[in-house]
Amino acid sequence: MAHCNIIYNPKSGRGTFQKEIGTVTHTLERLGYTWNIFPTQSAKHATKLMREHSDADMVLISGGDGTMNEVLQAVPDIDKLPVVAYIPSGTANDFGKSLGLSKNIQHNLKHLADPMIKDKDIVQSSFGMFNYIAAIGNYVDISYKTTKRMKKIWGFLAYILFGIKAFFTAPMIQAKIEMPHQTIQGKYSLILVANSESVGGFTILQDAVLDDGQLDVIVLPYVPVLNNLYFAYVFLLKRFNLPGIQRFKTPKVKVITTHNRPWSLDGEVAQPGTFEASIYARQVPFVINPDKATLFDA
Repeated sequence: MAHCNIIYNPKSGRGTFQKEIGTVTHTLERLGYTWNIFPTQSAKHATKLMREHSDADMVLISGGDGTMNEVLQAVPDIDKLPVVAYIPSGTANDFGKSLGLSKNIQHNLKHLADPMIKDKDIVQSSFGMFNYIAAIGNYVDISYKTTKRMKKIWGFLAYILFGIKAFFTAPMIQAKIEMPHQTIQGKYSLILVANSESVGGFTILQDAVLDDGQLDVIVLPYVPVLNNLYFAYVFLLKRFNLPGIQRFKTPKVKVITTHNRPWSLDGEVAQPGTFEASIYARQVPFVINPDKATLFDA
């Protein structure tokens, strides 16, 4: 029989996944899987669990984007990667949206009956592996400065409430951005290195491709008084043609900056300073919603 190891964060969201474990295991048994369950107990525990329990046909992960980011840190240490099924239970669910996965557990379990599996690019960086986004600039710290208590009570609204404060405090990030065929430099309010169509809960990269060996680098200029207009133009209107907004496709990038604001990787706080990222040499096989097959070339 096929075997599935379940790694989940019991503190993610409102603990919905833990309440539905019986439904999950019943579905796995019906599909011919044996299974084991491993709840995370502390920060970075998901990395350890993935290293120790990757010898399965499938690993089912449930948690937020941060839990999935922890799982990715184990990828370089695993000789043969299992198929990864993901059931999101976090607040923003950016990564899950790119795979067409909602927080509805039973809906996601249906994808396991006849799974569509796609090999997705992941990214290695000077601050660790990441799945869908690295960012520095305004609004970036919302995801990790919003407390778990606020997210549990208010959900996505907690991000909006915290964002009201950020509306008045756009930073000026002096940076030099080096790519294989181009270098730019200037003053920016936001720098994104993305491997996703969804960023911050907004689907802004509708033409994203998740297995093409390319990163999307997007920069928004620092424009006093007008910074929030630029943000609205990109995140609400999904357009990039205002003066100073630039978008590049590149397999790797180096952002040289001495700004003291930390970078964010998959919504989790990293560290400030110069940052390098490139597409990792191996892809990860994910179970996806077939509606999102258009995001993959292969």
